[in-house]
Parts: sequence; C-alpha cells; structure tokens
Amino acid sequence: MIYTLTANPAIDYNISCDGLAPNTVTRTRDAVYTPNGKGLNVSFTLDHYGVPTAILGFFAGFSGRFIVEGARERGVRVEPVWVEGITRVNVFLNAGEVGEYNMVNAGAPITSADEQAMFELVEGLDDLECLVISGSLPPNTSQEFLGEVIERVQAKGGEVVLDISSPQLADLLAKKPLLIKPNDDELRDILGLEVSAGDDASVREAMAVLHAKGAKNVLLTLGGSGAYFSNGTELWFANRTFDVQVRSTVCAGDSSLAAFLSVWTRDEARVEDALRRSMATGANVVECAGLGDFSKVAEYERGIEIRRAL
Repeated sequence: MIYTLTANPAIDYNISCDGLAPNTVTRTRDAVYTPNGKGLNVSFTLDHYGVPTAILGFFAGFSGRFIVEGARERGVRVEPVWVEGITRVNVFLNAGEVGEYNMVNAGAPITSADEQAMFELVEGLDDLECLVISGSLPPNTSQEFLGEVIERVQAKGGEVVLDISSPQLADLLAKKPLLIKPNDDELRDILGLEVSAGDDASVREAMAVLHAKGAKNVLLTLGGSGAYFSNGTELWFANRTFDVQVRSTVCAGDSSLAAFLSVWTRDEARVEDALRRSMATGANVVECAGLGDFSKVAEYERGIEIRRAL
C-alpha cells in the first residue's frame, strides 16, 4: 500500500475572471472547490491508475471535514489526525491575459501531542510499503517531525518518497529516501545546484550530488520544459511535443509524481513507460481546475519523447 502524508492539507478554491483591477468588484466564474493538498493529489491520481493508496494528514474544523469526506466520497481511504483550528482554504485565480494568482494560507497550527498521534498512527500501519511525503508543514511543526516520521516508516521496512520544498530536504537526503522530486527552483534554492532543460551535463552533475547525499532515485521536473529521471546509473529526459492551454498549474507536479509512481513502483525497469505517463498526466492536468478527469492522458502519451541523456 502506498500511503501519502499531507501535513498541511487545504481546500483549493479555483476561480476564473476576465481581468483584475483594484478597488472594483471582480465577477468570477467557474468556481471549483476541491479537497486538496499535495499528498491528497498524489493519492487521488494513484487511485485513478488503480494503485491501492490511503491518505494521512492533520485536519481541523469544517474545512477539514470537507476534505476528509470529499476524499472518502472519491473512494480513497483517509486516516486523519484531528487538530484544533480550521484547515486552510487556498485561492487560485486565473485572470486571463493578466495571469494566474495563487493565494496560499498558512494552515492550522499543530502541537507536539498532534505529532505524537501521527507517529503512533504510522507505527500501526501494517500494510505500509511506501509513504509519499508531500507539501508544506503547518505552523508550529517541530524541526524533527519529518525525520522521525521517516525513521518510523523505515523501521517497518517501508520506503519514503519526498516531494517537499522545505530547506529540510537537504538534511533529509541522509535518510536515503527511495525517490525525491525536486524542480529546478528547489535545487537552486535548497541545494545551490543550477540545471536547465537540455543541458545534460549540468543535470548529470546535480544528480551525482543528490545521489552522493543519499537519494536513491531522482525525478527532476522542469515544468513545461520536461523532466529528468536518474537511478544513479542511467539518466533519462522526457518532454512533450505538443502545446497545452494552461488553466492552472497547481496540481500538475503532484499528479505527475503519482503517475510516475503508478508504473515505476510496480516495475522499476519501466522507466520510460513511467515517464511517458507522468508527462502526459501533468500536461492534461494543467488544462483543468484541480486534477480534472485525466481524459486525455492516453492521447498525450503518444506525444511524449524520451531519450537517454548523454
């Protein structure tokens, strides 16, 4: 079973308008409320591809109940740790030619007792094979929280996948995660590594550093410019050959990671199949508010080019 941990979940409120100006009433349309958070998106996508999954997270108040109930209505199991406060609501506004605005709130604070409840929950998961840790941390989270979660997973014989933009990523590499999924900005800001699409030499050098620090495998995403995958021995590059109309980029990275895992965790030799599904899924999702219905993935897979990076 692949579990996901969203320590700081949210309701994502996606809306559109035809422009944005101060001190005026802006009429919006296409409002979509979705139970969200990076780990939740991973689980929803895994579930779509038929991979058994369940969601862990801290949830609070009416918004937390909305997320838990919404996930369960989608048929995905949730094991919540309930905390005080209100789970955050994030606003994503597509203002047409003006651009995309992402307004992300801090979330409900947690306590040491809440962290202990999560540790005990993880320790009791007898079917845990892999835990995907995604997204930000809520206010008041201890510096040791993620490391202690990882240690408990590994003590049970499970693997860990990390998709976090926290500076803690640099230290957590020493825990030897199965896979990390940084983007180029995170590599630069957290680890001081500069890479660019098509510059295989810079990517190979960065991958060598990440593997030396402990990462077993790396999926490096470059937004619309493609993705690299390294297993420490070989390096692949994947990119799409078609254009998409971007509506929202919010869930694209999470769905891409889950799509990759849906193939690769079943057979690590199928790297190219995993990359093809990953890139096609991300391309389909950016056209939607939220995750959408993945209706174009099979079509888009035919437009993904993959090569071994030299």
